[in-house]
Amino acid sequence: MRGSSYAHCLDESTLSFREENYMKMVAATNNKGKLAELVSILSNLGIEVISLDEAGFNEEIIESGKTFEENALIKAETVMRKTGLSAIGDDSGLEIDALNGEPGIYSARYAEPGKRKKTVLEKLQGVPEEKRTARFVCAIACVLSNGEKIVTKGTCEGIIINECRGEGGFGYDPIFYVPEYSQTFAEMPPELKNSISHRAKAIRLMVEKLKGRLNDAVI
Repeated sequence: MRGSSYAHCLDESTLSFREENYMKMVAATNNKGKLAELVSILSNLGIEVISLDEAGFNEEIIESGKTFEENALIKAETVMRKTGLSAIGDDSGLEIDALNGEPGIYSARYAEPGKRKKTVLEKLQGVPEEKRTARFVCAIACVLSNGEKIVTKGTCEGIIINECRGEGGFGYDPIFYVPEYSQTFAEMPPELKNSISHRAKAIRLMVEKLKGRLNDAVI
């Protein structure tokens, strides 16, 4: 899959880098939403992102880290060692100030599937808008097939609204409102979300760190 929603955010040097450094990378995630975003973003950089199934990886990865960065690195390193291909791991979540940073690294396991947004909204009942500040955090870890490790982090600030809005995105997107754009992540066109999201910011930093390194990796 090749995407175009991120291309307008790239400078000329990055576009040149894209054309000269096409490679294949395994996305260390079973989350279809995250996989789609990584494919959309990285395909514009000349990187073919393949799924765990396509790479023949079917083992469970234990996320035992205490930070987003540690968990992202665990995922990428495990997949690279098993497949021999460069791998990219993503660990992301929602930090809500009124809940002392919860759900944080436990965002995907905060409640039963289908009840996570409801759980957050219930815990925030009675909390005024000015105190419902939150941010999405994303750590990206890339482990190249030569063993080199690169980790970056991005954030996107917003507010948790009182109800779900929008049909797009995934996870907590329908309740995460970005005042600057007067939309939730779920209301945004994919092109917009993929240009301002925590994941997009972490990826941009990753691209800068990858420049000059990909040619040394066996892909």
